Amino acid sequence: MARKKGRDISGWLIVDKPAGMTSTSVVNKVRWALAAKKAGHAGTLDPDATGVLAVALGEATKTVPFVTDALKAYRFTVRLGQRTNTDDAEGEVIASSDARPSDDEIKEALHRFVGEIEQIPPQFSAVKIDGERAYKRARDGETMEIAARPLWVEELVMTGRPDSDHVELEMTCGKGGYVRSIARDLGEALGCHGHVRELRRIWSGPFEAEDGIGIEQIDALAKTPELDEKLLPLEVGLADLPELKCTPEGAAKLRNGNPGMVIPGDVDYGDEAWASLDGRAVAVGVFKAGELHPTRVFVQPVSG
Repeated sequence: MARKKGRDISGWLIVDKPAGMTSTSVVNKVRWALAAKKAGHAGTLDPDATGVLAVALGEATKTVPFVTDALKAYRFTVRLGQRTNTDDAEGEVIASSDARPSDDEIKEALHRFVGEIEQIPPQFSAVKIDGERAYKRARDGETMEIAARPLWVEELVMTGRPDSDHVELEMTCGKGGYVRSIARDLGEALGCHGHVRELRRIWSGPFEAEDGIGIEQIDALAKTPELDEKLLPLEVGLADLPELKCTPEGAAKLRNGNPGMVIPGDVDYGDEAWASLDGRAVAVGVFKAGELHPTRVFVQPVSG
């Protein structure tokens, strides 16, 4: 079997994704520009959406689940009075209404979308139905029964009302949220239909869109040391986990996949944490009786 070509480079590159580009295309662009062997992203953005897309390289891909599980925030505009088959502006209008809710009615309706809610993903989404992506079946004209999924919504607030047809919102939510579903369901709750007109992810876990690099800059700096310097260490992806320091002896055991001694910190028995030596991640695991039992081990150059 042929080995993957590319550099063993690890870290995070935070991209401010432009509209009209898929998340997979962004990852492929970053992998090419950094000549990296391995890359992935922490949470898909729709092609027409913009904002933070965190691209993990090398060993940082092992921290992707901790970023995708973290809270993230979206700024979006809902077009009232129209429902589309894709729940965004790219789709075909399938229902319309002349009704337009007041600002107070919108604010009141938002309350039902905060907390632990049930959400049905859009017909045009990447969820799998009988082993096939929903959007592929939707493109063939099929209408599917998609099961509702739980979603934690930390906050959903109205931030503007440019005109009677549009409302601007910001949402902070957990893993697996579809902003298009929020727009669709809000429109139905208000009795006027609705779909997403514009969507931007402003932050995701520890990463913010305003710190992201644009595609044009990635092209301009491709295959140069300057682009390498834009990388954040893989440890940033572990920001939501407690850190425990370990001794060189403990680190050696952890690197071999065995439990290793760590210096007790602000964690309890059974908590998930990550172990570091000289500030560099050694492993993620479960803390038990003074040891970390590893579930993920990082292959990084040994300091000193």
